[in-house]
Amino acid sequence: MKFVFVFILLLHAGIHFIGFVKAFQLAEIHQLTQSISKPLGILWLVATLMFLFSVVLFLVKKDWWLVITLISVIISQFLIIVYWKDTKVGTIANILILFVGLSAYGNFKFNTIVQKESEQILQNIPFENLSKVSENDIAQLPEIVQKWMKISGVIGKEQVVAVCIKQIGNMRTKPGGKWLSFEASQSFNLQKPAFVWVTKVDAMPLIKMVGRDKLYKGEGEMLIKLASLIPVVNEGKNSKINQGAMIRFLAETCWFPSAALNSYISWEAIDSNSARATLTIEGKSVSGVFSFSDQGNIVSFEANRYYGGENDSKLEKWLVKNNSYKTFNGIIIPNKSSVTWKLKNGDFKWLELEIIDVRYN
Repeated sequence: MKFVFVFILLLHAGIHFIGFVKAFQLAEIHQLTQSISKPLGILWLVATLMFLFSVVLFLVKKDWWLVITLISVIISQFLIIVYWKDTKVGTIANILILFVGLSAYGNFKFNTIVQKESEQILQNIPFENLSKVSENDIAQLPEIVQKWMKISGVIGKEQVVAVCIKQIGNMRTKPGGKWLSFEASQSFNLQKPAFVWVTKVDAMPLIKMVGRDKLYKGEGEMLIKLASLIPVVNEGKNSKINQGAMIRFLAETCWFPSAALNSYISWEAIDSNSARATLTIEGKSVSGVFSFSDQGNIVSFEANRYYGGENDSKLEKWLVKNNSYKTFNGIIIPNKSSVTWKLKNGDFKWLELEIIDVRYN
């Protein structure tokens, strides 16, 4: 997308330079049949130089490249209208440049919001003098959860209070829908349970979809925008979205096992290979069942979760399956997982993800 956009800007700049050449009769330009005065010829040159300047600013990632680009488009479209007979096709390029420019501005605003939210959930976390997890710390947990703690490698390591994770994978938005590739990053506060998840999805050729999922003080928010401009989903701070965000946090504790020791999670043994976990935040509780292998690795997580955040959304079974495991910073966690809605009319597997990087504390 980046290089296609640069190519369009350079090509557009070159075409505008032809108008300058025509006005000052520097060469024969048969494509432009209308005569161009020298004052307007200078304006064609100004448009050329501004488009070139916007390319430079875009490539060096200066935020105000958009302002220069918009001014260039305005000048360009004025000239196209004046010489409409020969130049009307240039309107298509201006519309495309304008769309990409507005999309870039939307992406800038989106990233600014996400950065502030990530800083908000991570502020005031004390990283000094963190206690190390001991066998005494896990003694009160169900036996299979203790086995998970031991095999994961957290014993003897610092209690994790903050996590940053990078993910890649594929998702789809409806049963039978097309699989879309995505990349994402996620920040967690494990002292006061919260997260911000940010993703970019390849929605269609040259157009990405951005999304943010959030849990803060027991309240969830979900925002998805096409091309960073058009809201597709904007739900938050209702009981169903809150419940879904809390369920998600609980499921994702498999990536930071020492979080299972925090007082906001309680455990109840079900059998020798499963245990129910209950997460409580701000007086609200959700629960789900972790299933383990005989060795102690988490095999799956299942919970009843609202399928959407609308008034008529119903509770459905939500299943996370872990397919492989990898060591990050000395801790073994599931690194490849899939997520499936167990709907009445059939299973809807909507997410396949892989953890590619983890930073603790």
